[in-house]
Amino acid sequence: MLTGLSIRDVVLIEALDLEFDVGLCVLTGETGAGKSILLDALALALGARADSGLVRSGAERAQVAASFNAPANVLAMLAENDISLDADESLIIRRSVRADGGSKAFINDQPCSAALLRDVGACLVEIHGQHDDRGLLNPRGHRALLDAFGRCDAASVAAYFAAWQGAKAQLDAAREALENAARDREWLEHAVAELRRFAPQEGEEEQLASERADMQKGERIAEDLRAVLEAFEGSDSGLAKLRSAARRLDRLAGEHALLAAALTALDRSVIEASEAEDKLIAATQALSFDPERLDAIEVRLFELRGLARKHNVRPEELAQLTGDLAAKLDAIEAGGEGLAKLEAEVSRHADAYRKAASALSAQRQEAATRLDAAVAAELAPLKLDAAKFRTAVEAFPEDRWTAHGMDRVEFLISTNPGAPFAPLAKIASGGELSRFILALKVALAEEGGAATIIFDEIDRGVGGAVASAIGERLARLAGAGKQLLAVTHSPQVAAKGQAHYFIAKSSEGTVTRTGVTRLDAEGRRQEIARMLSGAEITDEARAQAARLMEGV
Repeated sequence: MLTGLSIRDVVLIEALDLEFDVGLCVLTGETGAGKSILLDALALALGARADSGLVRSGAERAQVAASFNAPANVLAMLAENDISLDADESLIIRRSVRADGGSKAFINDQPCSAALLRDVGACLVEIHGQHDDRGLLNPRGHRALLDAFGRCDAASVAAYFAAWQGAKAQLDAAREALENAARDREWLEHAVAELRRFAPQEGEEEQLASERADMQKGERIAEDLRAVLEAFEGSDSGLAKLRSAARRLDRLAGEHALLAAALTALDRSVIEASEAEDKLIAATQALSFDPERLDAIEVRLFELRGLARKHNVRPEELAQLTGDLAAKLDAIEAGGEGLAKLEAEVSRHADAYRKAASALSAQRQEAATRLDAAVAAELAPLKLDAAKFRTAVEAFPEDRWTAHGMDRVEFLISTNPGAPFAPLAKIASGGELSRFILALKVALAEEGGAATIIFDEIDRGVGGAVASAIGERLARLAGAGKQLLAVTHSPQVAAKGQAHYFIAKSSEGTVTRTGVTRLDAEGRRQEIARMLSGAEITDEARAQAARLMEGV
């Protein structure tokens, strides 16, 4: 709800501070007094295009600040844009425009974009005037209004749609993966066959390289190794002589302790010499040079490393690569079965969505019938008895189904008997349009929309009973917890106001200013009497004004 409006240097307004209450607030004044300036200033604060023509002559800049009680949806929108605001804190929007055309916007003293200001403003205030193209005139909002009016279950449809689209995304990804794999199938078959024929083993390169290095060492030291081994071979070798000496000493060791000690030492020598011989024999075998084996090792290493380069992996990764590529090949074979399961999931979710969306469509059709009847009941008293209203609920083609269902919803009117139905904004005149919107607002009552609604000269071109009907409906709509601001020339409408603001223009020399006064009860009676009688206020006009006010 709009709680306050502060205007500085906007056209004819030098300085103005207003406070507003809930309910119906009427704004009256002579033609040309500046009522439109007041609305232009508020529109600027709500994100309208910054026009340097709004800056008062001689001033550097125009500035407007508007304060609101912010609803939950606006608090959430601000939080998404990193603007913090407590639930019990006033929301203050401030907009300025310089004489050179530059502008700035702030929400609670935090800079913001004009786009954010427009989004926030649309949630706070609806302005319905002669050239307004927002609110009920925007077909994009009609579906949500109809759903709210009919208590339609759109939430479950959104959940089914999300599940359906999620399953479709999985299916599309699986198809793409399978198509990519299928394109590589011939290469995969060749690569797997080649790798399996080669049969790389884990750690094979290291093992082959080590064996080749040993063989190359053996070739280099073979002659020296043979010479060393000869010292251990034959009956005349040193080891044979040590063993013979140990056997003889064994027979004598009991003769003296020193002989026993000598035998022990000799046995150790024989054992160590034997171990040395075993190591030499093992080394000879390990370092044995086999030209054919060396050639085979080098060929295998060359092919192993070449295969690794071909597949852009390290040689030790070839064994794992063989398994991975084989698994991809197997996946292609099994891919058809996996796709069939995903396709069944998509079909299941699509059927669930269609069922829920069809039920939602039926709910909307039923709600549309009730809304049409409710609006029709409001048209005749508003001098629109020749007009007809229809809520069109039309099915979209499948490629345009959304989380909101499979329907397109739009409010249409026919202003004359036999005339085709068309969108509100295209065939209704200014006065008719405002009255149609009022009829819709009354029919929709508390369903959706901003907490503050402004009607600019909704009573243009009508009077008497029609003006009285407009006033009654404005008051009824305001009684549903809304705040309505109505710019009016009708005394019947003005008399229904719970708060009355009088807009007047004054001149001092060459300077003209617009001011606004909130009227008390007597001031209201005088202003309504002026609206009834014109420039000269008669006692009869005052009495008639009092009677109109008593009828509130």
